[in-house]
Amino acid sequence: MATFSTRFLGCKVSFADVQATRERLLADGHDEVPEGGEIEVVNTCCVTHEAVSKSRQAVARAARSARTVYVTGCASNLDGAFDGAAESVVVTRRTGEEAAAFVAGDVGAIGCVNSEHRLDRVRAFVKIQDGCSFSCAFCVIPLVRGGTRSRTATAVLAEIRRRVDQGHREIVLTGVNLGCFRDREAGYTLARLVREAAATPGLERLRLSSIEVNHVDRQLVAAVTETPNVSPHLHVPLQSGDDGVLQAMGRRYTAEGFERRLAPLAGLSLTTDVIVGFPVEGEAAFARTLALVERLGVAKVHVFPYSPRPGTRTAAADAVPTEVKRERGARLRALSDELARRRWRSRVGTIDRVLVDRPGRGYADDYTPWLVPGDVGELVRARAVGVGAEGVLAVAA
Repeated sequence: MATFSTRFLGCKVSFADVQATRERLLADGHDEVPEGGEIEVVNTCCVTHEAVSKSRQAVARAARSARTVYVTGCASNLDGAFDGAAESVVVTRRTGEEAAAFVAGDVGAIGCVNSEHRLDRVRAFVKIQDGCSFSCAFCVIPLVRGGTRSRTATAVLAEIRRRVDQGHREIVLTGVNLGCFRDREAGYTLARLVREAAATPGLERLRLSSIEVNHVDRQLVAAVTETPNVSPHLHVPLQSGDDGVLQAMGRRYTAEGFERRLAPLAGLSLTTDVIVGFPVEGEAAFARTLALVERLGVAKVHVFPYSPRPGTRTAAADAVPTEVKRERGARLRALSDELARRRWRSRVGTIDRVLVDRPGRGYADDYTPWLVPGDVGELVRARAVGVGAEGVLAVAA
């Protein structure tokens, strides 16, 4: 038996991938420790230069004490990303289930294995799709994860039932490009999958992780708004509010089209991603982004300074000075903070269900952070009484 520990960097897909590796090692009879295992698995990210740098640092730290370090995830497929790593580092050049199978096979099973185990999470991330066939000029993900491909609906629904039986209260559907999910043979679109997943007996809450605005169609809007236990929240990446920047990025919508697509979701909690400092972004273009973000009333903006990625069409372009990116990012984060507080204030006096995922805090049905007493893993009926620095202040209702 070996002790092992895992770490993931990046998105919810990365978490789902490292979760798959954990399950394989646990099922093979190995013992998980919080850190410092004989075996360490680092599931990496390469969406920005900073993400690759953090991945390298995590691998180097793990190599100081672990017998073997397995590098999995997106950055493991990036040529040269881990050149010069210690001899104990194994760069798998694999993601998802392929990475999990490789690590488990290399470590090996022991005689006594576990047929089932419980993951220490109040929510489970279920990956329904992987890869991306879009061609955004700045994005390296299609190069390191390949083209879009979907799991079968049968496999997804079976995993959701298993997670609910394990005691998870919330299921989050994840994917690199979630809206590309299709099971054509069985006749499933994402909208149908959402409705049937939500009907799983015992499932308290279903949530979508992130979806491109082009996939927010009438069927999906209906599935989200008409299904009681589907979270009234969507994360829809914007990237820019300027049409010239969007065109240079290779995005497949205009700012006006983005706003029009989301109009039927007025009242839902919306979060988004924005890249600041893209090579053709001038001050006027950035101002249009600020204006659109405010007009949309998003609950939170995840801000990313542009970082050229190897192998992409903009790999050699980085025209906006670092200090300008930093200043624009600060302005956008300040607006994001103000928009978050507006939403939090609008919840004062309302009652919602809060899934407590750490001591004293959790997320309401619309994915706003609430600060409320309760046991971790408990769904608390809470009443909002004020606004704090980190979310809605609430008491048990």
